[in-house]
Amino acid sequence: MVTGWLCPRRLRFAALVVGSIAASAMIVVGCSNVTEGKPSVDSADAPVYRASVSASIQESIASSSARESERQESLTQEAVHTSCESLSTSSVDAITAVNAYVDAFNQSAADAEAKAGPAIDALNHSADLVGGSVSDPLTPELKDAMRSWVDAARRLAVAIAGNYGPDEFNAAITKLNDTKTSALNLCDAAY
Repeated sequence: MVTGWLCPRRLRFAALVVGSIAASAMIVVGCSNVTEGKPSVDSADAPVYRASVSASIQESIASSSARESERQESLTQEAVHTSCESLSTSSVDAITAVNAYVDAFNQSAADAEAKAGPAIDALNHSADLVGGSVSDPLTPELKDAMRSWVDAARRLAVAIAGNYGPDEFNAAITKLNDTKTSALNLCDAAY
């Protein structure tokens, strides 16, 4: 029976430790040689290196510029969709309410006065919604068209509330219809 340090298992472990230390020492000694000489620039390779760095910088700039252009285009498209959808949906409700009021008024219906309130509310709601959707990414022409709709909707609401005469009322209706057509045409072109 083998006991103490002479056990084969302990001998293998001791041999493994001593072998690992020896291998590590060989690596350290092998990697610690200092190379003698003076550093110098290979003047033939310097222009190639400079051109490579310059090309890499230009490619990076072009890539960043392309990504920024895509981001700006995406923001513009989102702004166009938001504003145009606001006009498209709210103008339908406003014009439907105005037409109901005009029909009742023209027929001298008993509920003509009651239909004025919903028409005024729908026009002001549309003006608020469209006005709130106008943002910087929109083109100046589209901004102007949306603001024209806002102004026309508010003027027609005032005309209904003030019980304006037929000439002023019809002029306000014409202006509303013209601004809507102009704005939606710009929306179609922007899509």
